[in-house]
This record gives sequence, C-alpha cells and structure tokens, in this order.
Amino acid sequence: MARTERVKSMSATYNAASGTGVSTPSTWRGLAMGRSGSDLVIASLLVLAGLATLLFGEPYWLLGAQVAITMIFALSVDLLVGFAGIVTLGHAVFFGLGAYTVGIASVHLGWTEPLSGLLLAGASAGLLGLGTGVLVLRTKGLGQLMLTMAFASLVYEIANRAKPVTGGADGLQGVIVAPIFGLFDFDIFGLTAFLYTLAVLGIVVLFAVLMTRSPYGRSLVGIRENRVRMQAIGTNVQQRLLSIYVVSAALAGVAGALLAQTSQFVGLNALHFGLSGEVLIIVALGGAGRLWGALLGAVVFSLFKDRLSALDPAYWYFWLGLLLAVIVLFAPKGLIGLVDRLMAALHPKEAQ
Repeated sequence: MARTERVKSMSATYNAASGTGVSTPSTWRGLAMGRSGSDLVIASLLVLAGLATLLFGEPYWLLGAQVAITMIFALSVDLLVGFAGIVTLGHAVFFGLGAYTVGIASVHLGWTEPLSGLLLAGASAGLLGLGTGVLVLRTKGLGQLMLTMAFASLVYEIANRAKPVTGGADGLQGVIVAPIFGLFDFDIFGLTAFLYTLAVLGIVVLFAVLMTRSPYGRSLVGIRENRVRMQAIGTNVQQRLLSIYVVSAALAGVAGALLAQTSQFVGLNALHFGLSGEVLIIVALGGAGRLWGALLGAVVFSLFKDRLSALDPAYWYFWLGLLLAVIVLFAPKGLIGLVDRLMAALHPKEAQ
C-alpha cells in the first residue's frame, strides 16, 4: 500500500513538473503557489491595505506608490530565485536600466507618454537580460553570483561616466511624464502615481500568477528541484531558464520605469549593488518561491524601512537588521510560513 502511494505521488509530481497529465490539487498548489488558504489571506490583506492607503489620503499616497514599485521588483526576483532557483546579486541593473530608459527618452528624446515608456523600459531590460543571461546561465553557484555582480558593476560605471546622457553622480533631472491617457496628470499629492502603480502592480501580479500556475511555471519548479530529471523527460532546461531570466529582467525594468515616472528623477542609486541585496532580503523575508510571500515581504520591509529611518536616521540599518534577524530565526520559511502555520492551526483537518 505504501509503495502504491509513493508511486502515485511521484507520478503526480512528474506530471506537474512536465505539464503532462493531471496532477492532484495538493501537488498543483504546492508547486505553483503554496497553500491556497494562506495565499487568499495575504491577497485579501494586501487589497485592504491598498484601499486603506487610498482612504488615508495625501501623506500615504507617495509611500504607497513606492511600496507598489518595490512589490513589482520583488516579484520579478522571486520568479527567478524562488521558482527557477537562479540566484543573482545584480538584478538592480535591470531595475536601473528601466529607470534610465524612461528618463533618457524623456529628457533627450522628448518621449513622455507613460504607458509606451513602460513597454520601452521593459523591452530594454529584457534585451539586456537576454544578452547577459546567455553568459550568466552557463555558470552555477558562486561563479553565477560573481558574474551577475560583474555585469551590474559595469553598467553602473557606464552610467556614472556617461554624464552628458545620464547625469552621472548628479542624476538625471527634468524627467517629464505626460498625463496618463491624456487625462490624468501626475499631481504633487501623489494620487495619480499611487493609482497608476497600483494598476500596473495588479496586471503584473495577474500575469505572474497565471504563468506560475501554467505547465511552464511548474516546469521551472521541476528544474529547480531536479534539473537532471527534467532533462531526462525532454525539457530544454537552458531555454526555459533563459526565458524566465528575460521575463524577470523585463519586469524589473518596468518597476524601475515606474520609479522614474513617479519621482521624475533617476539617480545612480537605482543601479546600486545595495538595491540587489535589499530585494533578495525582501524575497527571503516573505518566503522564496511563494509570490504572495514576496509581495508581503516587500510591504513589511518598505514600511519598517520608512518608519525606522524616520525614528533613527543615523542607526536605522541596525534596527532593521536586528528585526530581520529575529524574523529569519523564528520564521525560516518567511512570513508566509507563519501564515501557513496559523492557517494549519485554525484548520488542522485541512492541513492534513
């Protein structure tokens, strides 16, 4: 009997990873998004937080826009790290490229239309992801980390030295963004920026959920868990990894473009190595491989960073690090792991 159950479990996992056959609901949720109850709880909380931010008024709109941008960036990294198992320490290069694409197009080319600017930024970051991904994915482990850092450092230095185009260390100022659909201006209170970033976040999240629940997304999890087995069943592993690398880069570029459009300024900090480290912390904090966990981690990290920097401008990094250390020690699976445990305690029969 036990042998039969193991065979069924292996068959379901094979079908879920390869996209063939019909997998069981529990396997499907585990490979794609985790426990649906936890995901629903977090999604509901995030929606309520967005509505509350809208109702609270002006002081929170710009902060809400920044949080939404961070959520998109974190989601792009989670697709790469959590689902495909590709670790990078240079993902800020795509974020910064998206920001500079919009800024340069506006300042030097007069291209101020926001929606097409997002598409242009995503395409630029995706192309860079395609060019660098071919080389990055030829390596593994420490070599892969070093290569992503090397590419990020090169682009950072290029942006620093190309002062006539990028503004160098002074940043690119004078970025102009036209009204959305010709109707909605980016006001100084931040309402348009908040609603705009929120709408883009909704589209990106919907895209990510559909992709990770598709056979393609499940094949990425299969590659992360056992690359040799996925190759044995006929999956073109290198092609799948390169494609998700490009998608992740494009989404990071969209997040960077949103930052440039809402702040109307682009600085070298958008390409800084520290940003790549922060977004990895966010993914680990929320729970890698769980999209809703990454989104929750982005919200918690951004809010704590904002509050702690206001309370203690000199040593806020110490308190942030201490808080993150405590969370990691007591929640090794991230914040979404805590939600899973809470849901299991509330519904013990369903957890079994």
